[in-house]
Amino acid sequence: MPRKSFLNMRSRYWFLLASSLVLIDQAAKLAIRGHFAVGERLPLSGFFNLTLLYNPGAAFSFLADAGGWQKGVFTFLGFGVSVWIAIMLCRHPEKTLQNHALALVMGGAIGNVIDRIAYGAVVDFLDFHVSGWHWPAFNIADAGITAGAILLFIATAQEQRAEKPGIETR
Repeated sequence: MPRKSFLNMRSRYWFLLASSLVLIDQAAKLAIRGHFAVGERLPLSGFFNLTLLYNPGAAFSFLADAGGWQKGVFTFLGFGVSVWIAIMLCRHPEKTLQNHALALVMGGAIGNVIDRIAYGAVVDFLDFHVSGWHWPAFNIADAGITAGAILLFIATAQEQRAEKPGIETR
């Protein structure tokens, strides 16, 4: 009897999606690091700049001034979450929406873990602003994590709705 592969064709798709996000994220960060000085801004529109910033903290610079211990914690957390997601992708390759979400979160987490290991902080470069108010700068990995979190919320809501008797899902 042939042995069932833990990493089937469907699972491979999710890893390819995550890997693609990592490659795009890292290529963009490399380009920005090669053309910008830290803090330099290039206005591209009335609401968007490219910039180069290093964030040693988490989202919205959470714990950025914590003294350095956060680098290890966030690196370990990103790695741990990625391992857990990889297991989930292999166990449930048929959960399409959930796995799109998880692959985006994993790709984003790995992209930011690479930064923390290589530079001691995450490279941020996308700067949106309105009327002098700037959204905290972020990167492609962060966008993948955010999109993945939104999709995961939707997938979970759909799954819970499907489990309730008498509620029809499409």
